[in-house]
Amino acid sequence: MDAISPKIAPDPLAARAPRGVLGASGWHSGNGSEARLSLSEVNATVPVPEGGHWLRRLLAFAGPGYMVSVGYMDPGNWATDLAGGAQFGYTLLSVILLSNVMAILLQALAARLGIVTDRDLAQACRDSFSKPVNILLWLACEAAIIACDLAEVIGTAIALQLLFGIPLVGGALIAALDAFLLLLLMNKGFRFLEAFVIALLIVIAVCFTVQIVAAAPPVAAVLRGFAPSTAIVTNPAMLYIAIGIIGATVMPHNLYLHSSIVQTRAYPRTDEGRHDAIKWATTDSTIALMLALFINAAILIVAAATFHDSGHADVAEIGKAFELLSPLLGLGIASTLFAIALLASGLNSTVTATLAGQIVMEGFLRLRMPAWARRLLTRGIAILPVIVVTAFYGERGTGQLLVFSQVILSMQLPFAVIPLVRFVSDRRKMGDFAIPRSVTVAAWIVAGIIVTLNVKLLFDSIFG
Repeated sequence: MDAISPKIAPDPLAARAPRGVLGASGWHSGNGSEARLSLSEVNATVPVPEGGHWLRRLLAFAGPGYMVSVGYMDPGNWATDLAGGAQFGYTLLSVILLSNVMAILLQALAARLGIVTDRDLAQACRDSFSKPVNILLWLACEAAIIACDLAEVIGTAIALQLLFGIPLVGGALIAALDAFLLLLLMNKGFRFLEAFVIALLIVIAVCFTVQIVAAAPPVAAVLRGFAPSTAIVTNPAMLYIAIGIIGATVMPHNLYLHSSIVQTRAYPRTDEGRHDAIKWATTDSTIALMLALFINAAILIVAAATFHDSGHADVAEIGKAFELLSPLLGLGIASTLFAIALLASGLNSTVTATLAGQIVMEGFLRLRMPAWARRLLTRGIAILPVIVVTAFYGERGTGQLLVFSQVILSMQLPFAVIPLVRFVSDRRKMGDFAIPRSVTVAAWIVAGIIVTLNVKLLFDSIFG
């Protein structure tokens, strides 16, 4: 089947549905309204070779995974990883590893949902649940995106302050102007957008490679840090940071984003074409998330080797880390590389969060709002608390707000994870592409871990 033909078929769902999915009551019992293509302006616009070397096919599918991986190394990760490494040494490396394994599984499921059903997660929820449930899910996802926006605003503002001496409030206001960055990149084509994201990821990776070499952490201690410790659960302070790491790593809006942008590939909308697309999309996201694992682990390892081991366990703010890095590492450029990587992280997160916001709003509400208007709205909501906290509590309060935003993200995870696992394990919706029972069990265990950790955090927060 020609890759463009679904766009001109009278019924997009009928033209593109895989065997076993067409006519499934699960997708048609919700609102009963016609199906729409996710991100229709770029849907099926990236060519995919039908033959040739496997590397050509992998490169054709490479991109969405790296865009998703941005959310796993955004400024919110920096705050939680820095605090975790400075306070508790290498112990929380096991949490970073666990959350990354969770992320690989969940993002693979999100890609599968998008490829098989031609729906992103928001569209799938809209077609499956009642209106009140959809409103609840939409509000939860919007709260997660605003929390992510909050982290980006703070991270970008701090980077501008460290590099150019711009006050935090001024940096936060400048951060609102990046609402137009996505528009510029999208106008040049989706592949150009992916190239921009990957280029900034390379900058971040190079910066931290230099720093981790300069820190020269003890290998044995690092390896022990990847082994789970009971102290993570029994120590409330450590658990708070641990859940913040999970919230910063497994991000709810990434599941909506990935289920949509995998559909930008012009793979044949047939059973064989979908099987092939699932294989390469999963490979792409797994490789990209391994890069995210390296960067998150590098941040925590540098913090542990530089601050914890030298008696600076109180370092929790990005600004303080910037001041101490060069003197403690004995490398003059270390602090500058740290700030450059932070700025690259903030810019990258801006692009992907904007796109996720568009997908969520169009999927749940079918409301098309100009990208610049929506971005300025959400940025305005994020900038207000930054200005208030900075004015009353200074930079320390801003750092604490950054960690708190990641805990909020973690709280929203069940609202995205549980519907996703339900959909991809349901043969009425996925047909022959439903995940095997073993994968279903693993996915529900992941969902259970996330919910359990969140309940414990709430209990400890309320009852002390």
